[in-house]
Amino acid sequence: MNIPQSDLPGGSVDGRASRWQSHREERRRELIKSARKAVHRLGSDASMEDIAAAAGTSKSVFYRYFGDKAGLQQAVGEVVLSQMQRRIQEAAQSAQTPREGLLAMVSAYLQMAETSPNVYAFVTRYAPGDATSGTIATAGALGHFFAAISDMIARPMRSHLGDSAGREAVIGYWPNAAIGLVRNAGEQWLASPASPAKPDQEAMARQITDWLCLGIAPELRTAAPASPPTSPPASAPTLSEPTKEST
Repeated sequence: MNIPQSDLPGGSVDGRASRWQSHREERRRELIKSARKAVHRLGSDASMEDIAAAAGTSKSVFYRYFGDKAGLQQAVGEVVLSQMQRRIQEAAQSAQTPREGLLAMVSAYLQMAETSPNVYAFVTRYAPGDATSGTIATAGALGHFFAAISDMIARPMRSHLGDSAGREAVIGYWPNAAIGLVRNAGEQWLASPASPAKPDQEAMARQITDWLCLGIAPELRTAAPASPPTSPPASAPTLSEPTKEST
């Protein structure tokens, strides 16, 4: 007589497999948490061996769960960027205007990144010496993160602009351009050493928001005009025109 596996003492094969899978997932979460703490303390260039030592285990365990350093970056990035995304979304929800929303989102982004620049750098760049797999690994988490932020920016703009001319061009291109400005300015700010000239987080968030909404037009209007050139510069060849050297 065939007895169903579920009726056997001690539980079914499927039950044991489920418990083993649950154990692996819990262990993986613990390793991600330990890796995050290690990178925060040791720096974004910490090796797998350094991270494993800080976690109290061997690097072979990390390789077993994540494959390589790029895989660990991906796993930590999924957790960190998901938290950043939720924080940015919460900050933007109470905004009354698109500009207030931008300021809230930029502020939340800088606050989260400033909490641990080492962890931020670890999850937003390629694994040293492993550019190919790093490109693949970091693209997933980062791509999802920035796509979500782009949509957060576009939604209030879509409502604010209504059916105005050029609406689709603005919504289609500007959010991604804005993300590029915020990310590049923010990362440069994070990497800059402390000095009297370095703005604090709040001032930097307001400055970036002004750049997004007004550009640098106010600064250009107040700057002294440059002296006109004495003679017009020679015109540069276009991409469709061969130079003398190429003929």
